[in-house]
Amino acid sequence: MRSLFDAMQRHAQRDGAALAASDSHGALSRSEILARVSGFAREIDAKARVVGLLAPNGVDWAVAQLACAMAGKIVVPLPTFFSAAQLAHIARDASIDLVLTTAETEPRARQSGVETQSIGGHRSNAVSAGPVDGFGQIVYTSGSTGEPKGVRHESGQIAWSSGALAAATGAGERDSYLSVLPLPLLLEAICAVFIPALVGAPVHFDAALADGVGKGSAAGLAAAIDTHRPTMCVVVPQLLRSWVGELMAAQRRAPASLRFVAVGGAPVAAQVAEAAWTLGIPAHEGYGLSECCSVVSVNRAGKRRAGTVGQPLDGIGVSIVDDEIVVDSPSITDGYLGSGPAERPWRTGDLGTIDADGFLTVHGRKDNLLVTAFGRNVSPEWIETMLLGDGRIAFCAVLGHGEPYLKALLIPTEGGANWFARAKEAAVLDLLARCCSGAPEYAVPRAFSVVPLQDAVANGLLSSNGRIRRKEAAKFFAAHAPRGRDAPL
Repeated sequence: MRSLFDAMQRHAQRDGAALAASDSHGALSRSEILARVSGFAREIDAKARVVGLLAPNGVDWAVAQLACAMAGKIVVPLPTFFSAAQLAHIARDASIDLVLTTAETEPRARQSGVETQSIGGHRSNAVSAGPVDGFGQIVYTSGSTGEPKGVRHESGQIAWSSGALAAATGAGERDSYLSVLPLPLLLEAICAVFIPALVGAPVHFDAALADGVGKGSAAGLAAAIDTHRPTMCVVVPQLLRSWVGELMAAQRRAPASLRFVAVGGAPVAAQVAEAAWTLGIPAHEGYGLSECCSVVSVNRAGKRRAGTVGQPLDGIGVSIVDDEIVVDSPSITDGYLGSGPAERPWRTGDLGTIDADGFLTVHGRKDNLLVTAFGRNVSPEWIETMLLGDGRIAFCAVLGHGEPYLKALLIPTEGGANWFARAKEAAVLDLLARCCSGAPEYAVPRAFSVVPLQDAVANGLLSSNGRIRRKEAAKFFAAHAPRGRDAPL
């Protein structure tokens, strides 16, 4: 991280008054954010080695993240949308010594039973002794099942990935970044905190949008993009779909300021990606996982290949072994918390192929593969991506392992809820068939259950990164009478 703080110092010396970061509460220049980071780095309790970070998206979060990096701490970002039980589990599992927080989140932070310290209550004019080695981060996601599991990046992976991704996306100080995803997501921390600091680009944090995303809502992105006119941002597929829908409904295009929008976290429906480009959204699909510091490959500007997740970042080796994507890279995790060192190369558990030009295509999770009672193999992500091409479907899960035919759990978008409420069974089955017209007949779901978004959230069907928890979805489906045909193929 020393090179990052050297870069921040250079940017401040060249133009200290230039905007560095802003949110709804105010803005900081390059000189001001460097002063705040340096001051807070000195005031974080020296005895605290592992530091939790529980705060809303915004300038304070970025200051705390960078101050911990300068102070050589192990940081554990704590999503504000995690339950009290999840936060308590993480505090124990990671042996957190101190939680950095704001007035808004301090009551929740105290529920963890760990001492807290305010991010905003320090002297910004304190002089730092300079960066201290030892920075690392433990990344927790709610995952698909079970309790959150900590992924350790304590050997320079974040610094390496930030530099590699900045190069791949062509990020520079003339860019401006709009942050709309929760910052505890490692990809967003890299893109909204570390890369802007590295290249000297300003970033604006839209806390309201990020909070909505954390709770499963994707509304409002078109207006935010139009207001702030960024050049870059990162979105998940559901946000992209909502953005496309909002622009189409308003009969408008995205602002010409945009030059690079990265899309990751889940497969992107071909119809949605095509519509995005038609509407002026330069959507570049990428692929990664927490264990590889979030990014493995991404489509580059001017070198995008539709239907793929681009070529690996420079310095990352990708191979296919028994249909599985295998990665070798400096960005690979040190291992899971409480387990031994990670093995390299890293077997991702994802199925994929690489074409002659090095473009990677992801076909789904190896352990998600469905085998029907007729012995037919179906990757659920393949069919789910087809279903998500329809603007009425916000989230879905394809189920049916060991059964005669496939089933779909459907969570409607806000606009699609009325249609599903009125639609007869035959109309929904016809929708499924039309969405999956490119799939063989045995891969088209023949039964379905429709669940309103608020019910899906209340029943724990969605993870923090906007994916359906498959085991919970299967239990929910079994407990609610599905609609559809009973006759097997």
